[in-house]
Amino acid sequence: MKKDKHILVISQYFFPENFRINDICKQWVAKGYKVTVVTGIPNYPQGKFFKGYGLFKKRNEIYEGIEIVRLPLIARGNSSIRLVLNYLSFVISGGIWSLFSKVKPTHVFIFEVSPMTQALPGVWFAQRKNVPCLLYVQDLWPENVEIVTGIKNPLIIQSIGKMVDYIYKNSTKILTTSNSFINAIEKRGVPRNKIQFWPQYAEDFYQVISNKTDNKNVERLSIVFTGNIGTAQGLEILPLVAARIKVMELPRKIVFTLVGDGRYKSELKKIIFDQGLSEYFYFIDRQPAEKIPEILSEHDVALLTLANDKLFSMTIPAKLQSYMACGMPIIGSVSGESSNIIQESHSGMTSSPEDVEMFIKNLLRFSEISKKDLNIMGENSREYYEQNFNKDKLLKEMDLELENII
Repeated sequence: MKKDKHILVISQYFFPENFRINDICKQWVAKGYKVTVVTGIPNYPQGKFFKGYGLFKKRNEIYEGIEIVRLPLIARGNSSIRLVLNYLSFVISGGIWSLFSKVKPTHVFIFEVSPMTQALPGVWFAQRKNVPCLLYVQDLWPENVEIVTGIKNPLIIQSIGKMVDYIYKNSTKILTTSNSFINAIEKRGVPRNKIQFWPQYAEDFYQVISNKTDNKNVERLSIVFTGNIGTAQGLEILPLVAARIKVMELPRKIVFTLVGDGRYKSELKKIIFDQGLSEYFYFIDRQPAEKIPEILSEHDVALLTLANDKLFSMTIPAKLQSYMACGMPIIGSVSGESSNIIQESHSGMTSSPEDVEMFIKNLLRFSEISKKDLNIMGENSREYYEQNFNKDKLLKEMDLELENII
C-alpha cells in the first residue's frame, strides 16, 4: 500500500481521554500515514477540563506523531443540560473549523461514540473537500439519545433521526463495532453494501499476566469492573446483589472492586454507604489504561454490565475485548451480542440485566469452581480474542478499506 495517506480523524474524545481511537491513530502513524485529529478539550468522564488544558491552553499539540487540533467546547459537567451544551458546542466549533481549515487529507475518519452530532463537522468537511468519509459507529443514534441525555420528546427524537440519516447518507462507508448494528442501520434505508462489521481490538499492553492467581485470597471471590461508571453501565444491580448476599452463608466472601470514574459514581457510592454495604465494595479512581492488565490480574473474575435496554443488547462494549485480551474469566449482567460472545467462548457466565437471582447464582458458581477451571475460562477468553479480535488482522482489513474507498 502506498504511504501517501493523510487521514483526518474527527473524534470529540482523544488523548489524554482513554478511547481506542488513540491507538488506531498511533498505528496509522507507524505505517507512515499522516494523521491529523480534530477533537475537543479533554473532559471525559469527570465532566471538567483535564489539568493543563483549557479554552486558551494546549489547543494544538503533537502526540506520538499525531497533529491534534482541539476545538473549544463546554465541559460535560454533571447535568443533562451541560451534556447537551457539550455536544452542541463541539458541533458549532467544528462547523466553523470545517469552513476555514486548510488541512488537505485524503480521507476523513469519524470515530463515533456518543454523541453522533460530532460526525457533522467531519461530513461537512468531506463534502467541501470532496474526499471519502468513513464513519465508525460505536453507539447507535437516535436510539442512544434517551439513555445518554434523558431526552424523550418525540419531536426532538425525530429531528435527531433526520440528522442521523443525513450523516449515514453522506458517509462513503459505515463501519460498525457490532453485527446487530448492521441491521439497525440498514433499516434506516442505508444500502447493505455500504456497511461493514469491524470490531474493536485491545491495545498491545492488554496481555495475560503470568501466575496471576498465585497470590489471591482463597477465602474471597474478587470481582473487578474497569471503565466508565455511568448510568448506561447498569451498575445499580450491584447494591441489590450485595444486599442479598449479606444475609447468605457463602463458601467465600464476595467483594466487588470498581476502577474508574463517571457520572453515576457518587450516587452509587452513596447508595452503598446508606445501605450499609461498604464491606463488599472497593473503589479505585480512574487509572492509566496501561495499568489495567495488572489490576485485572489481581482479581479472580472481570465484571461486564450494561443497562437493561434493547440497544445495549446490540452493543459490544470495548472493555469486553480488554478483558478477553488479558485472559480474564468474565461474569456478565448483559444480554444479546455480549452475552453470546461470553457463552460462545466458554469464558464465563452471564445473566440478563436486572436479573438479581441469576446474577447471584452465577456468583455462587464462580465461588465454588476450582482454580484450574477458572484458569481454563481465562485461557478460553484469550483464545477467543486472538481468533476474533486480533489487532494485526483488523488493521490489515482497515488498510484495504482505506485503499479501496478511493
